[in-house]
Amino acid sequence: MSERPNAFVTHTLDRTRSLEGTPLASFSRRAWAWLIDFTIIASVALLWRVWIGDGQGSFSPFSSISGLIFIVAYFGLTTYWGHGQTPGKKLLGIQVISISHEHLSLWHCIERALGYAASMLEAGFGFWQYFIHHNRQTVHDRIAETIVIRKLKTPAPVQTEPAA
Repeated sequence: MSERPNAFVTHTLDRTRSLEGTPLASFSRRAWAWLIDFTIIASVALLWRVWIGDGQGSFSPFSSISGLIFIVAYFGLTTYWGHGQTPGKKLLGIQVISISHEHLSLWHCIERALGYAASMLEAGFGFWQYFIHHNRQTVHDRIAETIVIRKLKTPAPVQTEPAA
């Protein structure tokens, strides 16, 4: 085995080739899915305040460390448990997939959720990079090596006539 120090070796070439031609999700579907998910987060925060919170220093997903942890956990865990689909993505028929592995790991999902913060920097420019990247990847997609695709319905098995 010959060593090639300081030489880049791709480990994802077969995977990326297998994804060639996969239909990507539109920006509007992605935005609506994100909005649905943030509505769920805001609703949970409101219910928390009404039922559990004391009104002073209670849980807020948008202004506290515990809230930020909740947002990352929500996006990370729902993406992982939903096999690439948060509730919003499921409703809109889109799915996150890895461009480097067959399946999303929990770390991919958490890393992608953490990447939302990077996408929000500079007035959300990381989200708008969808329009300039050739594979429609935003900053958080590139951080986690993912793409968002239109979820294709699995075709029904073809019935064949038995040979006579």
